[in-house]
Amino acid sequence: MKPNKVVFSVRDLSISYSAERGRVKAVTNVSFDLHEGETLAFIGESGCGKSTLNLGLLRLLPRAGQIDKGSITYTYRNGRQVDIRALTDRQLKRFLWAECSMVFQGALNSLNPVLRVSDMVYDTARAHNLDRSEAKKRALELFEKVRLEGKRVFTAYPHELSGGMRQRVLLALSLLLKPQVIIMDEPTTAVDILTQRSILEVLKELRRELDFSVIFVSHDLAVAAEIADIVATMYAGEIVEMGPVADVFYRSRHAYTFSLLDAAPRLSAGDQELHSIPGSPPDLIEPPSGCKFHERCRFATDICVSTQPELIAETGRHFAACHHSDRVLATRKEVVQV
Repeated sequence: MKPNKVVFSVRDLSISYSAERGRVKAVTNVSFDLHEGETLAFIGESGCGKSTLNLGLLRLLPRAGQIDKGSITYTYRNGRQVDIRALTDRQLKRFLWAECSMVFQGALNSLNPVLRVSDMVYDTARAHNLDRSEAKKRALELFEKVRLEGKRVFTAYPHELSGGMRQRVLLALSLLLKPQVIIMDEPTTAVDILTQRSILEVLKELRRELDFSVIFVSHDLAVAAEIADIVATMYAGEIVEMGPVADVFYRSRHAYTFSLLDAAPRLSAGDQELHSIPGSPPDLIEPPSGCKFHERCRFATDICVSTQPELIAETGRHFAACHHSDRVLATRKEVVQV
């Protein structure tokens, strides 16, 4: 099936942070397209650059961070395109939450503890010239859609709500201005498994009903597999594999994706021993030569040490940056069949 129009187009994006020892290369030469109505999930270990990438897309990086190079092109519903990096502060303020909103990790830290939920709704409405009565009506409708008691939640303080309720409040607030894209940074990390299930079901229902695109950040492979259309694996600031969820999970072509999946428990595996990934992520101030994963990789050879692999198309929309993608694929098929 031919994909819909591209909403976000990112090309060769690099982001770094200043540190005492030098620049931390948190994101390096990342390129991807997010299509209309699509959910793109970024997976990988903590510190691989997932959250930095998505903060960079909205120019919400902390003071120590900066975009070193690359382009971030956004396409409006009417087809007009804009470079996010070229927006003035005033234009960016109008863009955020109206066109692209973000659900941050940790709902209690994202909601102001001294403000009622209604105050946050009205603040957002005032910043975007939305009538108060219309904002309230829209908020109450969205609270009902995310399975909350609208009138009670609207006047509540964050501490009066459970963790799952606060997370769903954030989801509803992110949709207040009917944005085309929502970025969700590990929204299910701090909640129990039942609440996590409820949030995922609500998200899928809203996506079908309101037809928005999602960038979903997670280190939970099961969550990514359930929610995503496209999965991108990040390692040491780079996308090392990207493709349809079934291809990435069942026909992995990068050794790091393979290792992540091999380290995750499977119900069908019984008491089979899990295989942890040896070593630690590399130093991003002075990264290793060649493939950044070679020091931890079971498939590594001399070419992996000396030459950095390019992210190339394997089949269709499935891309991988691995010198031994065929060996990885063959081994993955053997594991899946067990």
